Amino acid sequence: MTTRFSKNIMRYFVRGGLLCFLFFSFFSCKKASITAPKTTDTVAKTPVVFTTPTYDPLLLDTSKAFESAPIVNDLARTDLVEISGIAASRINPGILYIHNDSGNPNQVYLTDATGGDKGTLTLTPVSDRDWEDIAVGPGPIAGKSYVYVAEIGDNDSKYKSVFVYRFAEPDLTGKTLPLRLNIDTVDILELKYPDGPRNAETLMVDPSTRDIYIASKESNASKIYVAHYPQSTTSATVMEPVVKLLFNKATGGDISPDGSEILLRSKELIWYWKLPAGTSISAGLMTKPEHAPYANNEPQGEGIGFAADGSGYYTDTEVRDYPGMPATISFYKRK
Repeated sequence: MTTRFSKNIMRYFVRGGLLCFLFFSFFSCKKASITAPKTTDTVAKTPVVFTTPTYDPLLLDTSKAFESAPIVNDLARTDLVEISGIAASRINPGILYIHNDSGNPNQVYLTDATGGDKGTLTLTPVSDRDWEDIAVGPGPIAGKSYVYVAEIGDNDSKYKSVFVYRFAEPDLTGKTLPLRLNIDTVDILELKYPDGPRNAETLMVDPSTRDIYIASKESNASKIYVAHYPQSTTSATVMEPVVKLLFNKATGGDISPDGSEILLRSKELIWYWKLPAGTSISAGLMTKPEHAPYANNEPQGEGIGFAADGSGYYTDTEVRDYPGMPATISFYKRK
């Protein structure tokens, strides 16, 4: 039989237990709310901004600085069917550097305006994942000329980094041609885009600053990026945005040896900039270009490069998908 005393005791413990439960629950919940992890990333990301020119790319004038009909010669080597870039040597008069693109040997080939076989350079430290362009310009040692090979092809936009391979131009004076030469010293420059992977086929080197420019290959757009000198050989360099041109699928480009002219090409046409004195490459690319002559004589036009003496510019073509057609070197002479 339960007494009045025992009932009071039970009420006391029930009420006390409830109060304790509420007390500890309150502070437990409060503590949990303080330490709960945030589920939203509030860190602001810096957007990548490109300047876009205001001129109409369909209303460009045609430059009168070059002959409209090129001098065309077949390549002597019939195994070079995937030719991509072309660049003129600065120390070996008349020599042109060319190369095949993806999946081919890690080699740069020597030719001239007649298409003759002048030799092969094998870059022993690297392979050809997808070489797309080549340039010649100054580098880390003053007075030396360097070859730059662009490992920038990325059709699926999947590579976190692209690479530029830089090596000193070999002096061919007194050498018997065609020669076969291993290039064992190669600077490997790792580059990253600030806005993610993309395909590109255009490499240019500023002869004044040694900055490296890359133009993406996109439909109705060509984003220009710059990697300022000195580019690291031990860590990745994040490129900076320069300008977004309304240019369809760029396949090659070049800066003249004196830095006063720029060429950018696709399979169908060529853009040409003549820069006012004192204008930087980045600033020049934001100005209105002209069309440069192009004869549309190439089945798959790829590369373009100024002559070392400024006498004109060269173009080349890939012919892998055009059986029976020879690979050619075309030269547009300055008037």
